[in-house]
Amino acid sequence: MKGTLLFAQSGGPTAVINASAAGVIRRAQQCGFSKILCARYGIDGILKKQLYDVTHMTESQLRLLADTPASAFGSCRLKLPDPDVNSEIYLWIKEVFRQYDVRCFVYNGGNDSMDTCNKVARYFKKSRYDCAVIGVPKTVDNDLVGTHHCPGYGSAAKFVATCMTEIALDTAVYEKGRVTICEIMGRDAGWLTAASVVAKPDLICLPEVPFDVRAFYDKAMDVYDAKGRCLIALSEGIRDKAGRYVGEAGQKDSFNHTQLGGAAAFLADCITQKFGVKTRAIEFSLPTRAAGHLQSLADRRDAEACGRHAVELALQGKTDVMVTLEWQDGKSVCGSFDLHHIANEVKRVPLQYVTEKGSNVSETFLDYVLPLMEGESHPRYQRGVPVYFDSSVLKTIGR
Repeated sequence: MKGTLLFAQSGGPTAVINASAAGVIRRAQQCGFSKILCARYGIDGILKKQLYDVTHMTESQLRLLADTPASAFGSCRLKLPDPDVNSEIYLWIKEVFRQYDVRCFVYNGGNDSMDTCNKVARYFKKSRYDCAVIGVPKTVDNDLVGTHHCPGYGSAAKFVATCMTEIALDTAVYEKGRVTICEIMGRDAGWLTAASVVAKPDLICLPEVPFDVRAFYDKAMDVYDAKGRCLIALSEGIRDKAGRYVGEAGQKDSFNHTQLGGAAAFLADCITQKFGVKTRAIEFSLPTRAAGHLQSLADRRDAEACGRHAVELALQGKTDVMVTLEWQDGKSVCGSFDLHHIANEVKRVPLQYVTEKGSNVSETFLDYVLPLMEGESHPRYQRGVPVYFDSSVLKTIGR
């Protein structure tokens, strides 16, 4: 295919986001694009003309790239204006694309990134610039609509399930233990927290169910009195009936999302103060999405497949669509979904999985999550630690 393919990453990283990049680059090489570029720091790098030339990446480099967690080419959280209200920034994007003859733009990210993708596609269509705009899903939160599951979720779920299993063993070593509260990533959807059901914690609290702090205290202490310990998994995004986050820090990001973190510490401190019981708060936080050593093989394969399929969609003349993962006959199959149906929507955990009046998750959820966690992808180790890809070896162009 003539012209340049431009790839960029955006939003929070995952353990397999670079597997999607490898899938895009490898397929683009096979299809004969005149040049393959990757933006540094997402759409922000495009605006600043900060680009990597990955046209001639070797197979060994691509394999190492797929092993690597986090966004190898850099990410951003830049919210673009509505192109129908303010088109100045889009005019500049189009000029950059023209300079490098970009005819296929693949953007890898979550909800906010798909919003960006949709806006760029709309502007190109309106201004009659010939460029396929394809979104590739990525989110540990698993909250993108139109898809059975998202690349990144399976590996993060594997991390949550593994850590919760090991913490459960640790908390059970003493006859009289403590209340241990594990705070798991997930602002608006509890897919990651639900994955803790693998370890069978005593309570599981999802953001899909309004959080009743008094009922929470009662249930936690009932378990503690009966067992001498209590293990709890809760989402960072839990909120009360009024919509107030528990442990809200008050700060907001560029997309007006409240910065979360601290629910577990807040509740653990309250339990100690009210009941005189020893507690421990554990915030899983960034390691959940950064654990490349715990990549799910199924997740990695899905991520690579999504990257390949994005290029195929462009070759078919598609634009303003996101690659999706569907579940057919016990395996993942790539499809596509219109971006305007996806941007700024949230796929939440179905309430059919919630049990015990909102304080636990049914083991039927295992049928959904376990296949996504299957298999191990073993990175190469050197001196006892994994070896990962370093983008500094790549040729840079632009500013």
